[in-house]
Amino acid sequence: MSNAHSWGRLDKKRRAIAPFTPSIRATGKDSYLAYGNGRSYGDTCHNDRGTLLSTQHNNAVICFDRENGLLTAECGILLGDILQHLQGSGWFLPVVPGTKFVTLGGAIANDIHGKNHEKRGTFGRHVTSFNLWRSNGSQVQCSALEEAELFAATIGGMGLTGIITRAQIQLMKVASHFVEETKTPFASLSDYFDVEKEFSAASEYSVAWVDSLARGKSFGRGILMRGDHTFQSAQPDYRKPRLTVPLTPPISLVSGLPLRLFNLAYFHRNKRQNSSVSTHPDSFFFPLDVLAGWNRLYGPRGLFQHQCVVPQETARDVIPQLLAATHSAGQGSFLTVLKRFGSLNSPGFMSFPRPGYTLTLDFANRGQPTRQLLDRLDAITLDAGGRTNPYKDARMSADTFQRGFDQWQKLEQFRDPALQSDFWRRVVSPSAADTAAATIAATRNALVAPPLETPVNQAAKGEVHKPQLQPEQDNYSAHPAAMGPK
Repeated sequence: MSNAHSWGRLDKKRRAIAPFTPSIRATGKDSYLAYGNGRSYGDTCHNDRGTLLSTQHNNAVICFDRENGLLTAECGILLGDILQHLQGSGWFLPVVPGTKFVTLGGAIANDIHGKNHEKRGTFGRHVTSFNLWRSNGSQVQCSALEEAELFAATIGGMGLTGIITRAQIQLMKVASHFVEETKTPFASLSDYFDVEKEFSAASEYSVAWVDSLARGKSFGRGILMRGDHTFQSAQPDYRKPRLTVPLTPPISLVSGLPLRLFNLAYFHRNKRQNSSVSTHPDSFFFPLDVLAGWNRLYGPRGLFQHQCVVPQETARDVIPQLLAATHSAGQGSFLTVLKRFGSLNSPGFMSFPRPGYTLTLDFANRGQPTRQLLDRLDAITLDAGGRTNPYKDARMSADTFQRGFDQWQKLEQFRDPALQSDFWRRVVSPSAADTAAATIAATRNALVAPPLETPVNQAAKGEVHKPQLQPEQDNYSAHPAAMGPK
């Protein structure tokens, strides 16, 4: 048993967890789910009726082609450790989320997005191939050309189609890892849409922080942050956090008056930055990673995160409605992020982003009042033609999920029968699961061929292999990656 919590810390029970090895083969009614570094906010990383398989020890860089920017690594390596490996190479991960302490396998399974979705799309667009463990003990190599349907189901498939053992990704050429950052204040939400439209298209990265508590003429004020990679001879060090929240306070420290004072100070401090500044990548991409255990600040009952996307044509009306709903509920959001999603499609059919604007809100858990607020936010989102992010969810209804993701039954058809999560049990109705069960049984053997002595299956035994779709490369000895905080 282990304290394999999600980042929301809503349910802190002990859970059965075992190391993942490709030699595992499911028998009978075994139920498994991969568990990386526990940065999912909700229950997509939990399987309380089965066993979690930890991938944290599967954390080596297998090979790196410096000339063409192709990197192959094991699924449990943290994105921060990949970035550390890329220092001085002129290459960078094309998509990074708000924390570097997520695993490569998790980045693919959740098809993460970053501050440059309009320019690069999701992480899945840059995955060239991966090896997928299936519960009958076999390994399948997947790409857009080989096992293409399983490839599409796995990207954004929340770990339900199999366990990614290793993956090859196409990196992005950059001047350096440092970013030239520009901050532009906006006085209201209406002002944001005008400012964003004028400035964001010219930058690689764009994201806005919103003061969720501001009212009146300042309703929705905030800071638009833009950035582009810039040359710096210095090499950043992606180290572990320098500070730690060692204990959970008895009450939330990021709500009420403390939150109001923080928002006020943050807005006025950042609105005075009138010129571009060369910024360390940790500060631009991962500002909260400086403080380990920051989720404890929300108090003993944990936190909910709500992220939605709404169409561009309705966003000017809907985003204010979402913020107004939080005001009516008397609950402010500490981390309120607003950004635009572009039109670049993901290869994964369950990917969350779609063209429009996405708003992310965090709330300290107050029990039923918070859940009622989240239900209200779901309703506003669905009525506007949008959807709620399942990868960060801990409580959405089956109806909310299925209306937002009309291809969920297709994922159920590709789900490995031995892989399951608490989230999937919650949002997939029993009748739908029963209907898909016959299809799963009929297609399972067809989807996964028996193991053969090929380079792909030799990789399952721990041998370094030369992935398909990869040109001649410089091979580096596999090295253990530093472990981030659990």
